[in-house]
Amino acid sequence: MSETCPTISTPPPPLRSAGIALLSVVLPAFNEAGSLALLLPRLQQALGAQARALELVVVDDGSSDDTALVVHSAIAKGLPVRLVRLSRNFGKEAALSAGLDVADGDVVVCMDADGQHPLETVLEMIALWRTGRDVVYGVQTDRLNSQSATRRGFTRIFYWLMHIGTRVEIPANAGDFRLLDRCVVLALRRLPERARYMKGLFAWVGFDAIGVPYVPENRLHGVSHYKYRRLFSLAMTAMTAFTQVPLRMVTALGVLVSILAVLFGLWVIFETTVIGVSVSGYATVVTSIVFLAGVQLMCLGIIGEYLGRVFDEVKQRPLYLTREITPPLPRPAAEQDRGAT
Repeated sequence: MSETCPTISTPPPPLRSAGIALLSVVLPAFNEAGSLALLLPRLQQALGAQARALELVVVDDGSSDDTALVVHSAIAKGLPVRLVRLSRNFGKEAALSAGLDVADGDVVVCMDADGQHPLETVLEMIALWRTGRDVVYGVQTDRLNSQSATRRGFTRIFYWLMHIGTRVEIPANAGDFRLLDRCVVLALRRLPERARYMKGLFAWVGFDAIGVPYVPENRLHGVSHYKYRRLFSLAMTAMTAFTQVPLRMVTALGVLVSILAVLFGLWVIFETTVIGVSVSGYATVVTSIVFLAGVQLMCLGIIGEYLGRVFDEVKQRPLYLTREITPPLPRPAAEQDRGAT
């Protein structure tokens, strides 16, 4: 049975009065056993009345703790939980994609498994979805204030490069915490790239989106697994996937260095033939060689990043592999699959 998003030739209705038949919550988790044990019951209690059926999809991204055991324990207690267990740690972007591939809900909410995303904001997202919005994303209001000056500086540079290099508007301070209509989920499933930057993909598919501010809560358990190295890797993935600005900057730098080299050569000729100054040239030559070597290596590194992305895409390896997927939860008996043909 294939699913297609219905074609709309007229503006959508201002309200979705039919309600939600199945609400899915996707929770990528890496070593979050302690947080999930507290979060899953809270989600059922807070969101159970928002739809005729609830589905909590936990994606175990190669955890080394008892994340899978906690999820199986929740299933045994009767909680509406599904487990997608990846064969190893593929990263949050792949884990989130795996959850979206499995989620069957008419509305899908993406949340972190550490409990920092407020449940009150999820209720606000659902209310905005009922007014006709297809995407409702959370905007962290105190994100810059909670970061160091160095990280704030790099964040501003990153978004500046993204905004000048692509026509896709990626909202700043908005992460993976968002609500997606079924049509948006089906559109995301059609995107084949392996090097994934989900914030960019959410923006690329378009649809009617709106942001809602929120203040993150304290983690339920443990510490964050996102370090500077992983953030830098994600930033490089984003820039090579959504903008060609680094390549254009390399071209501009090459033109600038060439112009400076020509001007310097003219000055040396003028200084030698007209002024009559004897130029030894040792320091100048060495400095020029070192500078140009650094520029060349930097340019090769940027080109290599793009070439590496092409290499990953050409290999056509799957985005992730699973070792365990629990059976889907039953849908409401009186509900027909929206968009099914």
